[in-house]
Amino acid sequence: MTNNKALAQARALSLPSRQAALQREASVSLFWKNNRELLEDAWAAWEFENKDSLLIPDESLLDPRLRKAVNEAWENPEKEQAVANLWEEIIPGVYVAQFFDIDRLPDFRKYLEAIANSQIPKRAPYGIQLNRYGIMLDPRSEGHLAAPNFQAFYNALMDRYMRPISRLLLGTYGYDNQTFCFSIQYNPDKDKDLHAHTDASAATLNININLPDETFTGSQVDFHDKTTGKAVQTVFEPGKAIIHSGSVPHATHPITSGQRNNLVVWLYGDRMQIPRGGVSSYGNLSHSSPNVEATENITARQRWTVPNAPKDTFAPF
Repeated sequence: MTNNKALAQARALSLPSRQAALQREASVSLFWKNNRELLEDAWAAWEFENKDSLLIPDESLLDPRLRKAVNEAWENPEKEQAVANLWEEIIPGVYVAQFFDIDRLPDFRKYLEAIANSQIPKRAPYGIQLNRYGIMLDPRSEGHLAAPNFQAFYNALMDRYMRPISRLLLGTYGYDNQTFCFSIQYNPDKDKDLHAHTDASAATLNININLPDETFTGSQVDFHDKTTGKAVQTVFEPGKAIIHSGSVPHATHPITSGQRNNLVVWLYGDRMQIPRGGVSSYGNLSHSSPNVEATENITARQRWTVPNAPKDTFAPF
């Protein structure tokens, strides 16, 4: 099948209803499975069709200080402290830093808008409350964003940034072979909050992609500090990211005006393993392997490596 034909055929598909997806009807999964190859061809064709006007996302979209520190750590892992210094600890197991370059966020958002307007079927993250406007982004997910240039950027984000940073700040080594990612949007009329929960992840990276003039009210995030028993409240700012252990309980207050747009990225081990004591209120639960080497014995050079294990097919939702 030619790419142009694949694009036309993908755009002509009739998506399963939202109700069918929420009820986990077998026909919904079958729809995505039967059309996976067609949709992958369509995304490649869409990129080629828009090659003269479409952004090729890459690491230049990220905060310059973060890029510099990460690049230097890859060259010499003993310099990893410069990466850690960019992250402010809110409570144990929760850190915040500037992740995207504010000046480049408009370019990235324009790219995401083009994706939204592509007319290629995309699957929203129906596994959580925020299930109308987001997109599944990891290849393990049905109906994921299979645009080749986006996937290259996503893999770089995971391999060069999130995984070593999670190992450095959260000690996730041994539980971070596998990846998962989706986008979400909070709105006052629909999908306005998220009740208290933990994640089925070893580490969660939650990145706000609002532009500076896209203000909103409400939507504060509470993180529960297990050491004090108190909740610490934070507000997302444009381009900033919060990274935290999946086992840290957190909840989102209702948004009262505007919109909040975020990318949510997870790391976890093979077959959904998470560190011992990790509990999730959604997604597939799992326990740690007793054979995984203790994280305190991991060297800086080991942290700045990419796992050799292949990606498995387990998806949280």
